[in-house]
Amino acid sequence: MKQRTIDVIVGVFVLAAAIALLVLAMKISGLTNTNKSTSYHIKADFDNVGSLKIGAPVSISGVKIGDVDSITLDPQTYRAVVLMEISSKESVLPTDTSASIFTEGILGSQYISLTPGFATKNLTEGGQIQNTHSALILENLIGQLIFNMKK
Repeated sequence: MKQRTIDVIVGVFVLAAAIALLVLAMKISGLTNTNKSTSYHIKADFDNVGSLKIGAPVSISGVKIGDVDSITLDPQTYRAVVLMEISSKESVLPTDTSASIFTEGILGSQYISLTPGFATKNLTEGGQIQNTHSALILENLIGQLIFNMKK
């Protein structure tokens, strides 16, 4: 009887540890978002998003305030439309906020950096960022450098 009790306790402990590891893995991977009710969506149009991916961070001054929710192509303007989910508890963005796509390090992944403006009105659900700066593509810069060196 005592051995069975120890086996049950060990089994419960292993099950709890497995559940804790699964929850930790889901949190770290970003596949779950527990604060959907305290966020809002804004969008921005870019000429080129480079290798920006869904789930990429959106930050202000290096502090993460949201994630990229979707990237689509506008069929009329042929510009990339990026939908961002912003945590409303962390930031309220003015309407003249600008968005830029940067790279983490030389070969790192890309993210969106927001620079708030000074407008008194704020972006709300479905708002649009008008001032955007597209991603710098390293291959294009090298090509321009080589072309200019030939002249």
